Amino acid sequence: MKQQDVEDLRQLIEFLKQHGVSEFDVDRGDLKLRLKFNPAESGPAGLSDLARLLQSVPQNVAQAAAASAHAGPASGAAGAAAEPADAEAGLHMVKSPIVGTFYGSPSPGAAPFVTPGDHVEKGQVIAIIEAMKLMNEIEADVSGEVVKCLVSNGQAIEFGQPLFSVRPA
Repeated sequence: MKQQDVEDLRQLIEFLKQHGVSEFDVDRGDLKLRLKFNPAESGPAGLSDLARLLQSVPQNVAQAAAASAHAGPASGAAGAAAEPADAEAGLHMVKSPIVGTFYGSPSPGAAPFVTPGDHVEKGQVIAIIEAMKLMNEIEADVSGEVVKCLVSNGQAIEFGQPLFSVRPA
């Protein structure tokens, strides 16, 4: 594990503690992480096993991570984590109605259906999800401004997974 990975994991754990999250999954390429905390325990004590695991990281990596944490980025990261929560307040998430492969444009090389900053109307096609060799048009379920596309072209997606954040008009 790289020193930055250890520091990022520590910041993630602290964030999850602060917000009382009981379960967390992430799957990005070769990284698969699942954190599940025991709600029967009082407070964030269920993190003790993970904390012990982090303590077993080779000493030179742990020291380098501690040195980078004392250099000041931890306070900046905590402030940066609070800002997106405020910026995302009031946003509507357009979620996938099916499992499949996400495509943001009608064909390879074509312009995307929507980009951040575009205004969309309810019922407007904003993406395609391929499922079982069928191309399913995904329509906006609210009118407003597209703030962010939360998935990448060609990405496998799950039912209910957020695809776009939209600021309702």
